[in-house]
This record gives sequence, C-alpha cells and structure tokens, in this order.
Amino acid sequence: MRKALIVGIDHYDHIGSLSGCVNDAYAVKSVLERHADGTVNFANPRIMIGAGGSAAVRKSKLKEAARELFAGDADIALFYFAGHGFIEDTGGFICATDCETGDDGFSLHELMSLAAQSRARNKVVILDSCHSGVAGDRGGGQPVAEVGEGMTVLTASTAEQYAFEIEGGGAGVFTTLLVDALGGAAANLVGEVTPGSIYAHIDQSLGPWAQRPVFKTNVKTFVSLRKAEPPIPLVDLQALANHFPRAAYDFPLDPAYEPERLEDQKLDPGIPAPDPAKTAVFAVLQRFVKVNLVRPVGATHMWHAAMQGKSCELTVLGEHYRKLVASGLI
Repeated sequence: MRKALIVGIDHYDHIGSLSGCVNDAYAVKSVLERHADGTVNFANPRIMIGAGGSAAVRKSKLKEAARELFAGDADIALFYFAGHGFIEDTGGFICATDCETGDDGFSLHELMSLAAQSRARNKVVILDSCHSGVAGDRGGGQPVAEVGEGMTVLTASTAEQYAFEIEGGGAGVFTTLLVDALGGAAANLVGEVTPGSIYAHIDQSLGPWAQRPVFKTNVKTFVSLRKAEPPIPLVDLQALANHFPRAAYDFPLDPAYEPERLEDQKLDPGIPAPDPAKTAVFAVLQRFVKVNLVRPVGATHMWHAAMQGKSCELTVLGEHYRKLVASGLI
C-alpha cells in the first residue's frame, strides 16, 4: 500500500498569501495517482487545500493528517507540502492557514518525529517552502540529523533560501521540476523514478535560479515513486546481453547493416546491399546509442561505423545494464 498526503496553501488569514501552491498540490496529486501505463500508484491520495473561505488548512488538522499518514505499515508514506515556511533558532516550521507569526506553524521537528516513528517501510517528505532545507536538522545549532532509517527528505531550498514561483505565478519552480521528473524526465531505462533521480533532475535543471534543492536520505536502496514510460522498449533492453555477450565486446558492423546510403554508394558493386535481418538489429543498436548504452568505435556516427566496416561497443552505462540483463535482474 502507498499512502500520500498532499498539501497546498495559497490563502493565509494573517500573513501574505501565495498564488501557485494549490495548483502545485493538484499537479503532484495528478502525477502520483497512476503510473504511466494507467495502473494505480498512490491510491486515493489525500489532498488538503488552503484556497480561502471554507478551503482552509488549520494547523491542528494538518498535524492530525500527518499523524494519520505515518500510522500503519505502508510500503511508502509520502508527505508533500507547498506553502509558506518559517525558520528561527529553534528550528523550522511549515505554515498552516491560521498561522500568525510563523513559529506557531507545524514544527518540522514534529513532522520528522512522526515520520521517524512510523512503521512504514519508506517515509518520503517533500517540501516546497522557504527555508525547508532545515528539515531533518535539529534546531538550536546542534549538528545532529533527524533523518531516521527508511526516511528521505527532498526540499525546494536550503535553510537560508526562499522557494520561488515561476515568473507570472501559478506554479512553483521546484514543484514544476518535481512533476516533470515524476512524469518521466527522471526515469531510468526501465521507467522507474526514484527520489535520487528526482533530486538529480531538479538540481541540474535549476540553473541560474537563486535556490538550491536539498536531499537527505537514510535508505539502503531507493524506492520507485512512479513508473514512467521507459525511454527504450523493455524487449530491446533485454536483448542487450545477446548482442553484447561479454564485457568489452566489439560488435562488428558492415554496410549491410545500414539501410540508408548515398546515390553513388547504391551503384557501387563493392558495397553490399542492405540485409533486412541486419538492418533490424542495427535499428536496435541505434536505439541503444540514443540512451547512451552503445557508441560507435572509430567513427563519429553509427552510419559511418557501418559503412566503413567498423564496430560499436558498450558504454560504462551499457555494461552496467548488460550485467543486470545477464543476471536476470531485468
């Protein structure tokens, strides 16, 4: 069982309101509900929205919902928050609708304690709020981490930074990249999206933005948060060990592998015609090249490698996946 609590607060009764957090919460809910193939991922994730009027998220209700999320022994318990954050010398807080001073919000220490005490096998906390990078650090300047076993924390910014919205409002920079990552931009070659790959995608994508994501984890292996469309068909990936039966194997090529050729080459009797069986294999090899599993040897492109009778070889990533296939792990 996978459980998720998704919170987005735009309207605040006593402090300045925001404009993109509710949209962010709905976007995260939408992408987490199902895998790319339509099967259920997080079933019926709970969403709490602070949009004004009767749509408010009071601190007491937020804390109660977090406690319910981390109760039980789910495979994954995921907490997502978009809204105001606050920090002082005693630690950090996420601000509910009824916050007045910031330090009357939901303490990150309490949130992390609930997660640490949970029997869920994987606890994931994702915060798109200012100063959220303090999550997992004990307040009072003590250099003691609160990230217990099975816990992962991903935040929009460091403890000292603000979390920005996209120019024009309507969505946060961090959550836009988070949704993009979950949608497939951070997927590995079998389509799995992990917290680590999400962080890498966000970190590499932020560029000149004046905020840096923070990633803290205490897990033996990363859990997949969603299965996206893989960038290469599984049947192709499983054929990798057949085409490259051992490490450092050079796959020999010749012009019969390449279906395309120049007009003068078509008339050259010394150049063999395309062989349908070989061109089918060559198409797979080219798909390997696109995802950095294979590279041509002694040539710039696979076309030149084939037409010049050269070869292709596995990249470091390709050898990693060849081993996984050969071991029956893919």
